[in-house]
Amino acid sequence: MSRAGVRRITVRSARRTCATLLRGLNVHPNIAQRILRHAQVTITLEIYTDEATRDALRQLGESLT
Repeated sequence: MSRAGVRRITVRSARRTCATLLRGLNVHPNIAQRILRHAQVTITLEIYTDEATRDALRQLGESLT
């Protein structure tokens, strides 16, 4: 990885990044659940759709544009 100049990340970090991007794209929670492989949609909703999370994701999205 160091030869390619690519930073090493964990699978968990990649999954959280995916979840962040899905939320930023307003992907329906049921679809996000399937992509993220959560057993129940309530897990997806609890983790990624509370108000603080939405605000943080909005800020993240703005910083990436």
